Amino acid sequence: MCFRQFLLHSLLLFFILFSRCESIDFNYPAVFNFGDSNSDTGGLVAGTAEPLDPPNGQTYFHKPSGRFSDGRLTIDFLMDAMDLPFLNAYLESVGAPSFQKGCNFAAAGSTILPATASSVSPFSFGVQVAQFLRFKARVIDLLAKGRRLARYLPREEYFKQGLYMFDIGQNDLAGAFYSKSEEQVFALIPYVLSEFETGIKRLYDQGARRFWVHNTSPLGCLPENIVVFGKDPSKLDELGCVSSHNRAAKLFNLQLHALCTKLQSELSDANVTYTDIFTIKLNLISNYSKYGFEQPRMACCGYGGPPLNYDNRIPCGRTASLNGTTVTAKGCDDSTDYIIWDGIHYTEAANQHVSSQILTGKYSDPHFADKMPFLLKLKF
Repeated sequence: MCFRQFLLHSLLLFFILFSRCESIDFNYPAVFNFGDSNSDTGGLVAGTAEPLDPPNGQTYFHKPSGRFSDGRLTIDFLMDAMDLPFLNAYLESVGAPSFQKGCNFAAAGSTILPATASSVSPFSFGVQVAQFLRFKARVIDLLAKGRRLARYLPREEYFKQGLYMFDIGQNDLAGAFYSKSEEQVFALIPYVLSEFETGIKRLYDQGARRFWVHNTSPLGCLPENIVVFGKDPSKLDELGCVSSHNRAAKLFNLQLHALCTKLQSELSDANVTYTDIFTIKLNLISNYSKYGFEQPRMACCGYGGPPLNYDNRIPCGRTASLNGTTVTAKGCDDSTDYIIWDGIHYTEAANQHVSSQILTGKYSDPHFADKMPFLLKLKF
């Protein structure tokens, strides 16, 4: 583990020194994030009282923090790199949360398409955008009444100057496979992206100008999907991932990239950055030992043992009765050996690796250039 940390710090130091050769004088005063569990910092837990038990949060927060991981998410590392505080969830009302530097509308289980009665989260992308619109209107109204709440709220100009981040779409694809064929899932993608485009343009009409869009992950490599859809070995690829799910993710990403290019052309005064999370994560899974990991697909927190240690009847940290026996989905001894935390989400160690790769700029279109100032202030 020490070698991986040394390698990460060495690479990041290189990028810091390299970036100082360029003239970058640009900072984001606030971040507004939309998404699912990949970037949820407490939205679903606050909004639905979804229980999240230990050992979730054990690595960094030392208790459940509303994040579906043992510690920090990729977005936490990115916020740290921008020298901004972790984002509070829009729906979190206890503890006088500060939204001065931004707000997180992401909620685990959320989809781009409108939620249905069977959805894990009622907070689909359209709802999250609507929450933002209310948030912005409420902030402007409160600021107009005086400065008493100014230390908790973003300045009005931050809504135009801020960065708008998106990491959503994974659940639209993964959920569709339970009731649709691969071809039907493919056919669904344009409708999903049409809904996404509508949300982006609503934000643009409200003054948003800086958009950062993450594509979707290699869904087929998650134990949750391997357990259900990978029972037939012929359905798996050379990495042991479900081929159909990864094909759908690739097609989704291809069309999402095209949409981002289209939006950049249409919204001429905006910056639309597309980041290839799929390639970063697939490379990590494919070359896990190179990056200091020991388990590429097996869940750290789960039940069932090798090869996947995942049982969808027992979420991480829960206890249940199976065949008359009481069992608990427990955490592993060292989560830094694992890429996958609970069969669905990534460990803090994996999230840190992903963020370090994002920050190189080479997985983004356009490359960061003078649009992304992160390389000046890396702290991890």
